[in-house]
Amino acid sequence: MTFAVPLFFFALYAGMFYLTKKSFKDAHTEVFIIDQQGDFANRLQSNKNVSYKKSQLPLQQQKQRLAQEQTKQAILYIPQDILTTQKAELITSGKTSFVTQEIISGQLEDIIREKEYKAKGIDLKLIQSIKPKVALDAKEITVDGEEKNSNTAIAMGIGVALAILVYLSLFLYGAQVMRGIIEEKSNRIIEVIISSVKPFQLMMGKIVGIGMVGLTQFVMWLVLTLGLFLVATTLFVNPQDIQEVAAGQPGAANMGTVSKAMGQGGSAAILASIQSFNFTEVIVFFFLFFIAGYLLYSAIFAAAGSAVDNETEANQFSMPITMPLLLTYILSFGVIINDPNGPIATWLSFIPFTSPIAMLVRIPFGVPLWQILTSLTLLILTFLLVTWIAARIYRVGILIYGKKASLKEIIKWFNYKN
Repeated sequence: MTFAVPLFFFALYAGMFYLTKKSFKDAHTEVFIIDQQGDFANRLQSNKNVSYKKSQLPLQQQKQRLAQEQTKQAILYIPQDILTTQKAELITSGKTSFVTQEIISGQLEDIIREKEYKAKGIDLKLIQSIKPKVALDAKEITVDGEEKNSNTAIAMGIGVALAILVYLSLFLYGAQVMRGIIEEKSNRIIEVIISSVKPFQLMMGKIVGIGMVGLTQFVMWLVLTLGLFLVATTLFVNPQDIQEVAAGQPGAANMGTVSKAMGQGGSAAILASIQSFNFTEVIVFFFLFFIAGYLLYSAIFAAAGSAVDNETEANQFSMPITMPLLLTYILSFGVIINDPNGPIATWLSFIPFTSPIAMLVRIPFGVPLWQILTSLTLLILTFLLVTWIAARIYRVGILIYGKKASLKEIIKWFNYKN
């Protein structure tokens, strides 16, 4: 299983890339042009996604023929007053792809722009020859007054990757603790074990044991998956194919800033940025927050597992437990990486139930050490408090069978004296 998961992720990555590339090839559309203006049809340029043909039929007959065709075809109707209204119609027998619409509308806009330039006596070739490209070298000043590269693009990539890894791992291994307790409880094995050890020792042993196994497995997954991705990307994937697939995505425009930042200065600048990035700090704090976050959520999952008899009943607790993680995971893709030092990101990184994700997303952007240590301290203290609460629930819940636990019942378990 340890070696199968990286292979699964590699196959998933390769399959997604292949299917995405294939979908772009299959998305080719044949467009029949009915040009009432008279000067647009000859200026539209076919490409790998769209091929243009002048329609030899009137609009209504072309529509009837389109309805009978099974292939991807469309009608582009260009009215006579397009220069004033700047409107055209794209008629298809089904839903038109976003990429096709963008290509056609972009070409129509270019033609209208050229005509307006010519009407106003503006030399189009002169305008096209002016192509400024500003390389913005982002720097940041440290507390000591020294300048260093900002590395914003690298920080964004690492921040998003850490958010995904921590969310999946905390949910996966926390739920594994809960399932283990439910299984032992349903098989009555817990009654035998509890005669030899205290409930608190049993709960902590299960949490630490699964945590150590999970951490070892997690490190192996990370190393093997990254190794497979690097080898596959280097040997089997054409960089031009990656750019084409990325450019064809509907959200590609939102990644323009990152792409530009990574592209400025060439590969030497990118390599220098990677070398100057403090990966040691990120790795050390990643493991500290991962372990502390795992211990916190595993204690909660253990308490929930002791309160139910089967996994069906456990589902009512899973969503409330993971809701803080899910909220932070969603916010990490927008709010936190866009404003890592803003009030929302800062407060989320101090709240123990959200800090395992929020703080790890912020750390690559540069966070004061006192904030990191404060967040980690609060997380550890909350873990100790939650573990004490969970142990008091666990000691009673593991011996309760056939009774659906309500919140009132759980509070009663907590208040039971030894």
